[in-house]
Amino acid sequence: MSGIGKDKIWTSDLNALDSVQQGIDHHKTIRFYDTTLRDGEQSVGVCFSPEEKFQIACKLDEMGVSRIESGFPRVSPEDTEAVRRILDADLSAEVWGFARCVLGDLDAHIELGTQYTLIEISTSDIKMEAYGFSRTKVLERVTNAVKHARDNGIERVNFFAVDSTRSDLAFLQDVYNTALEAGADEISVVDTIGACAPEAAQHLISLVRSWVGDEVLIHWHGHNDFGLATAAAIAAVRGGADFIQGTINGMGERAGNADICEVALALQCLYNVPVALNLEKAREISQLVQRAGGYAVDGWKPVVGEYLYTRESGAVASQFHIPAAIEPYSADILGVDRKIVLGKKSGLASIALKLEELGLDVAKDQHAEILNQVKVKATAAKRLITDAEFSALVKQ
Repeated sequence: MSGIGKDKIWTSDLNALDSVQQGIDHHKTIRFYDTTLRDGEQSVGVCFSPEEKFQIACKLDEMGVSRIESGFPRVSPEDTEAVRRILDADLSAEVWGFARCVLGDLDAHIELGTQYTLIEISTSDIKMEAYGFSRTKVLERVTNAVKHARDNGIERVNFFAVDSTRSDLAFLQDVYNTALEAGADEISVVDTIGACAPEAAQHLISLVRSWVGDEVLIHWHGHNDFGLATAAAIAAVRGGADFIQGTINGMGERAGNADICEVALALQCLYNVPVALNLEKAREISQLVQRAGGYAVDGWKPVVGEYLYTRESGAVASQFHIPAAIEPYSADILGVDRKIVLGKKSGLASIALKLEELGLDVAKDQHAEILNQVKVKATAAKRLITDAEFSALVKQ
């Protein structure tokens, strides 16, 4: 379990207001179910190899992710190989399989020895219409799939109601009850197309909790179509969710999934909620996933962005000696270094700090001319000035 000292968090005192903290269980550790290898790979153009999936799973395990969704073996022989390798890795995290309410999907996991499986089917009227399902057919498939899994050695089942947030609530309750009666152990409340406001997510989780009782684990799975996936995940925790499902870098279909690292950071720093995740590993796994997926995240992305602790602005550089003045949480939380870079927006404080960093001794009355040359060069090149270029400029 990851814990962050209060001396490393410099957020607003307003966060302590009862109106902010009420309803949050500050003693329950929130855990994460990572679906990067399945839902994350649904990002357009992304294709992980079995070796890449294995490496990502190992890094997720190092970061303390409680559950790793290994994949969907029915997709391809490569996915089958990846699931097999992950199962054989003897990870500390639980390795979960993904299946539709299709017996063949479950048989693929049973053959591989998957012990824990998430089973999905659509429950909203619009999704059922798209698939040609009736409500009766959905209930029948749920019963058959869950019973088949439990009768054939799968130890635990999580029933995943696709498009929960747009489902008729009476029918959704019926589906969850059917899954639990058939042998499911826990359930997922799913905002498949990111259509649920955070307040609505809290309401739905609270409602589902009243249906299933306190003994059934509830997962929240949300997407980011309105840029609110992290906020909705926090709201789900306030509503009583035990697990948050999401991905590394928030990758996934359309606008992506909730980013588990963002959710973990916000829960700890803003709500004082313990989480099972070591954020010092976040950047390492983020970079691994970016390389494997052939994409790059924005430099200003929360938690893993390259420039979160990099300062170019002269006004900000002048405050660099007091991190709390310019940052809401310590770089130590993420295990990264703070640094000054030089460019068009640099100031005299930037020059002084960079000279000190590089061990260059220059009279103070020359700093202004050096700054001017840095600005001219950076503006013309439309980029930052490298340390080598700066050193050469100073020596001139």
